[in-house]
Amino acid sequence: MLPANGLQNDGDLSHSDSEAQQALEVVFNGESVRRRKASLNPSADSQIPRRTSCFVHSLLRAQEKDIHHEPNTNNESPADKAPDLAPEEEHGVQSRLLTKTQLSDMAFNIRELSKKLSHITVKLKVRRVFLLTKAHDNTIVQHTREVAQWLLSKERGESYTVYVENTLEHNKQFDTRGLLALDPSYEQRLKFWDNELCKHHPHRFDIVLALGGDGTVLYASWLFQKIVPPVIPFALGSLGFLTRFDFDDYSQTLTKAFHNGITVSLRLRFEVTVMRAQGKLDADSRDLIEELIGEEADDAHTHKPEISHDILNDLVIDRGPNPTMSSIELFGDDEHYTTLQADGICVATPTGSTAYNLAAGGSLCHPDNPIILVTAICAHTLSFRPIILPDTIVLRAGVPYDARAGCWASFDGKERIELHPGDYVTISASRFPFPSVLPLERQREDWIQAISRTLNWNSRQRQKSFKD
Repeated sequence: MLPANGLQNDGDLSHSDSEAQQALEVVFNGESVRRRKASLNPSADSQIPRRTSCFVHSLLRAQEKDIHHEPNTNNESPADKAPDLAPEEEHGVQSRLLTKTQLSDMAFNIRELSKKLSHITVKLKVRRVFLLTKAHDNTIVQHTREVAQWLLSKERGESYTVYVENTLEHNKQFDTRGLLALDPSYEQRLKFWDNELCKHHPHRFDIVLALGGDGTVLYASWLFQKIVPPVIPFALGSLGFLTRFDFDDYSQTLTKAFHNGITVSLRLRFEVTVMRAQGKLDADSRDLIEELIGEEADDAHTHKPEISHDILNDLVIDRGPNPTMSSIELFGDDEHYTTLQADGICVATPTGSTAYNLAAGGSLCHPDNPIILVTAICAHTLSFRPIILPDTIVLRAGVPYDARAGCWASFDGKERIELHPGDYVTISASRFPFPSVLPLERQREDWIQAISRTLNWNSRQRQKSFKD
């Protein structure tokens, strides 16, 4: 068994949240950070601490210790082995600002860790369980109440604290009052979460139970933008690419997971940052291509980051309500790829290859591949074909200053943001992968089976043979 760390028990709540969020993510060498020629001007809000309580990053740190042949003679957990950082190392930079070497090393380390995790069992100290469900679906709400009652029951032999969405507190189907009436101790152990709790205190939860379809799993990724607790997805929805567990067997599944451990698969996520044009927006005097890859003064900052999101499926830039097609400039690192005229563009992770990317004519891709999928949406040309790029580049897509209209960007289908002429977005591999739990008995289930089952991939009546 490989113990996971950074997961506090109830007796650890005396530590401050800032202290709890300190564990090394990814260690780089002393090479200075290279800012790309996009005039990126990181704000104070964009400086993400390089230490977190994410158990994935703690395991990354342990892996780096192994690479450097530093023996662990005291049976320390990965978090115990992480040394205190020097003051100048307390803050890191977002992945879009990493050098090519740093970005490649980060992606490689996460992929190597993912391979190792797929062959071992991680035993967690589960005390606090996060329940995620479709709050508007009465049938699933009833299932959520059933699971909550099962976890709270004294028959479990453990005093689990269960967190459910705050909208269910007064939901008739969930019946909070009736649930609390079953046992006085439930009142102290049944709690309610909101978006702010997930955003600022993700380390408070030891494991996430997602009850629904693939959309519910995507919602879990949206709630936990940085640190993501391991997610056990139960199938109660339409599709099943991400939901590997049958809900009917939830009691046996959870009993095995809590007592015997789990096997984790790390799904690549993208870090997407909206960059706003600064200064006078004059289409006659400003050129987006020149600003992003051309020669510019060191002290000239043409763009400023506004907001960042970590996505599991895809980034979609489209024309929105505009009647005209979009004009989008596409860049990879310091190279201008092309100018796209279309209804939009879909940039998908390998996990998201079966979503909008598929509908737009993009390639299906196994989720273990380290790539970025770029697919045009109704391109106004016969020659544009979907392209597959490595996940070690920083991709940028922007609206040129002379565009007739702006575009709209959405992140995993949420929070649409308008991009004005001169604005662009950066897409790069995130330092925070999405840990999804695999069934111990079916962890080798082929991805091909999933697309055959859900999409009827290449389903056709077999051709008859010739007969004499």
